[in-house]
Amino acid sequence: MPLLNQRIRPWLRKAGIPVFFAILIAIVVVIGTQARPAPAAGINTLPSLADLAARLKPSVVNISSETITQTRGGIPGQPGDPWSELFRRFFEGQQRPGFPGQQGAPPQRQKRTNLGSGLIVDSKEGLVLTNNHVIEKATEITVVTQDQKRRKATVVGRDPRTDIALLRIEMKAGEKLPAVKLGDSDKLRVGDWVMAIGNPFGLAHTVTAGIVSAKGRVIGAGPYDNFIQTDASINPGNSGGPLFNMAGEVVGINTAIFSRGGGNIGIGFAIPINQAKILMPQLRKGKVVRGFLGVSIQPVDETLAKALKLDKAQGALVSNLVKDGPAAKAGVKRGDVILSLNGVKVKNPRALSRMAAGLSPGATGKLGVSRKGKSLTLTLAVGRMPGQTQVASAAGKDELGDKLGLEGQNLTPNLAKQIGAKTHTGVVIVRVMPRSPAANAGLRRGDIIIEANQKPVKTVDDLSAAIKRKKKEDNLFLIERRGATRFVVIEGSG
Repeated sequence: MPLLNQRIRPWLRKAGIPVFFAILIAIVVVIGTQARPAPAAGINTLPSLADLAARLKPSVVNISSETITQTRGGIPGQPGDPWSELFRRFFEGQQRPGFPGQQGAPPQRQKRTNLGSGLIVDSKEGLVLTNNHVIEKATEITVVTQDQKRRKATVVGRDPRTDIALLRIEMKAGEKLPAVKLGDSDKLRVGDWVMAIGNPFGLAHTVTAGIVSAKGRVIGAGPYDNFIQTDASINPGNSGGPLFNMAGEVVGINTAIFSRGGGNIGIGFAIPINQAKILMPQLRKGKVVRGFLGVSIQPVDETLAKALKLDKAQGALVSNLVKDGPAAKAGVKRGDVILSLNGVKVKNPRALSRMAAGLSPGATGKLGVSRKGKSLTLTLAVGRMPGQTQVASAAGKDELGDKLGLEGQNLTPNLAKQIGAKTHTGVVIVRVMPRSPAANAGLRRGDIIIEANQKPVKTVDDLSAAIKRKKKEDNLFLIERRGATRFVVIEGSG
């Protein structure tokens, strides 16, 4: 150091004070840079989705469908069902301006254009997957690809119950279109990033991103609700468009939004792509055929679980069976709780409905059943669902007054005919006392008790004897109400 000082001092006398301060500042900057802490390990900035979006957009199409409607005179804009403002479809009818006429005027033919989106799933055949409500009752369908070419399209197959439709677009000989890759929606986790591409408000090929907010949502759209909820911005016109994961695979079909004003508020819903993949082979053939078990079922709550000797509320409780249906032939009985189908756990009645519908008629189904606390495995031959849904619907004496808080009388064939009952034996409730155990359980006048504690009830005496045996335990009743059967627990009435 002494030698270094001897060399620096003469130089500083010549360079002057400004140079000295410049060197000092440089040294401070270097030291400050070295002292700055390094970024925490594992913390990265969000990646750009630009490359992914550029690669996927050619596989997404915009759909325009024209529908001819008969309109009556009246003033447009009258308020309708309030629920329509909560769950709105992702397309808006673009009606021509002007009033259709005054009230009482003769019907007029009016053309309406609906806007939606779709995804190419077969590059050679030109098959496009979209929502059924985008093209329902359409007289003409036009598909616009990313290169702005307009092509006519026809419906190959559609399924209103799941709101899925398959279209075929016109193609030149030897032409190929870029198709999407279908992923596995079951592997999605809440919090995973997703990206939506669609045609919101007619703005072609719009890209938005968000996360999976929830899975298995039921919004009342149909019997097979099982929606993915996402906060990726989705608006009218996105219907039928794809929801991608970060690997560029389609995991959902955007279908509905929750909105009070018609626009995005961060709550959108998509059909899981696995549901569409199950239906694709049938849609290609032009018709969807579902499996049929022949049971009416209801949820199992904690009270029912206790009465049925289950360790927790789970499965689907059989409240009725179709006569000579697949389940009845397999030995399923009223009061059984279906816990699994082909080894897959049944969480609730809606899950069983979806699982049963996905089976092919004629296939073998194995039911895991709990009957009075005992586990059974029953094998059935899956039937074919009839035109109307019959599978998986969610649907006295002083002693009776003292313990249950109700009065009843024997059901006769003549009385059954008068009240429109399906059953011909049982006890009809003629009065329910306020704040009684029966009232708390939701029983009503006109309900028919056909089983008590899993014993048949034909008369008031049968009902009285059945509740005597339970002492202080809860009573499990099977009732018929307006033609539908369901189980009810009357707590602490024995």
